[in-house]
Amino acid sequence: MTVAPRSPPAAESAGGAPAAYRSRPHEPFLVHRGLRYLWVAAAVVAASVVAYAIHRPRLGVANGGTWLGYTLGVIAAALVLWLAYYRIRKRRYGVGRQPLTAWLSAHVYLGIAVVVVATLHAGFELGPNVHGLTWVLLVVVVLSGIVGALAYARYPRQMTRNRAGVALDDLLNQIATLDAECRAASLDLDDALARAVHAAGTDTRIGGGWWRRVVGRDDRCPTRHALDLARSRARDAVGSDARPLRRLITLLARKDALVGIARREARMRTLLGLWLYVHVPATVGLLTALALHVVSVFWYW
Repeated sequence: MTVAPRSPPAAESAGGAPAAYRSRPHEPFLVHRGLRYLWVAAAVVAASVVAYAIHRPRLGVANGGTWLGYTLGVIAAALVLWLAYYRIRKRRYGVGRQPLTAWLSAHVYLGIAVVVVATLHAGFELGPNVHGLTWVLLVVVVLSGIVGALAYARYPRQMTRNRAGVALDDLLNQIATLDAECRAASLDLDDALARAVHAAGTDTRIGGGWWRRVVGRDDRCPTRHALDLARSRARDAVGSDARPLRRLITLLARKDALVGIARREARMRTLLGLWLYVHVPATVGLLTALALHVVSVFWYW
């Protein structure tokens, strides 16, 4: 059996931090402290919308060059930099007064709010230039972040249920033990079946390429092939010849079920991290475009 390298732990938590830095036990980050940061983000959005609605610029057209435009731009830029700092903060246990759950909750809700603030900052005037590119990258970062938040809220619990609380290493050890038992059970059977059982132990893959991990199955799985072959032999066997085949079928069926569990685990781990391939590069692009946006604004001011 070949096992693909496992990805890092699915979600960050403050479980290993000192008690002073922990959140409420098992509290989902989206509802941290009674949706505290949802209300903070809603207040930021509401204040920005009200200010934009009552603002009366001299030229009659709201844009980023008014006092409100600059104010909202500074707020949006500060939020973007603060949100980007989260990747540094989550690697520093025990630093600061807020647990990582609070930071992640604020990261999600304020990330959504910053899109509204940035849009109002531009006065809905977005074109094919560095300013428009900055806004587009911001939206991409936020949307991919929402996907990541939904993944964090969904897959860790599903992974635990999928394995029925059994650690992945223990699951893989069970599969290895079944491989040895299957090989022993096939020693007195015909050569074709023995070779199929041997291939099931050496060629069965859990994971593999990214597409195979996303799909979560292998249509040419050696374990499934060996199981089907053993069942075919059992239909023609009678009496004492059927007993070793029935034992082999029981072992292969158990292994096939465990392999399915491990593949679903690999699939969910892959989906849990897939959004980062968009989110991280887009964040780097956003910070670069934001710097160009700020420099160009003050250069032509």
